[in-house]
Amino acid sequence: MKVRPKKSLGQHFLKDDTIAKNITDLLSGYKNYQNVLEIGAGTGVLTKFLVKKADFETFVIEIDQESIAYLQENQVIPAKNIIEGNILRLNLEAHFTHPFAIIGNFPYNISSQLFFKILEYRDQIPEVVCMIQKEVAERIASPAGKKSYGILSVFLQAFYDIRYEFTVPPDVFLPPPKVNSGVISLRRNQVKNLNCDEKLFFRVVKTAFGMRRKTLRNSLKVFQLSDDIRQKDIFSQRPEQLTVSEFEYLTNLVASSFINS
Repeated sequence: MKVRPKKSLGQHFLKDDTIAKNITDLLSGYKNYQNVLEIGAGTGVLTKFLVKKADFETFVIEIDQESIAYLQENQVIPAKNIIEGNILRLNLEAHFTHPFAIIGNFPYNISSQLFFKILEYRDQIPEVVCMIQKEVAERIASPAGKKSYGILSVFLQAFYDIRYEFTVPPDVFLPPPKVNSGVISLRRNQVKNLNCDEKLFFRVVKTAFGMRRKTLRNSLKVFQLSDDIRQKDIFSQRPEQLTVSEFEYLTNLVASSFINS
């Protein structure tokens, strides 16, 4: 049976078994979970390697009807382990009561939304292995000080240790994308709570990067900071220069300005 590529979802099907196995092997040795959820199984090129692993039980979530039919007819994975639906709308707690890992070839056009979903469930998701657009993968794994460092870099690095694993060329996909892909791994760090107000942290980071070419003294004017706080050295920097801990410090400065105003 032929499976129609999900062009509307930005999906490109990996057809190289060696690369697929290398991706799934990145989960090996990290056993702090009982289940693995694959996002967008497609033709099952990752799935067929995942189901052979004894360390965990594999589940897939798939929105494309033809892909679901293919997985069932070819017995790639038991039907009971296939979740039909949209991952962005799925209540993960209803399906997984224990920690679980996530793996997948993420559709390019929803990858950022998927990472915000992962952040929402970060205490249940100790590990993520995914293939995404190379530019996005490099951005997420980028350290402070690089131009590629941005909002997702800060948010994800606050709660995960991130590693850029390897690059995947377009010719191993059907249909081939116009850009290279990158595989990254995320492993949950020991941070339970930030050293600042989390909602304000997210707001400060988004506001700062909203005008990333400006210094923080200018980009954070919206917070109406007091003059003595605005004179601190950190406000002379640009957002890509700040580490996660420095953003926490910055958030506390903003919070103190609220208190004293």
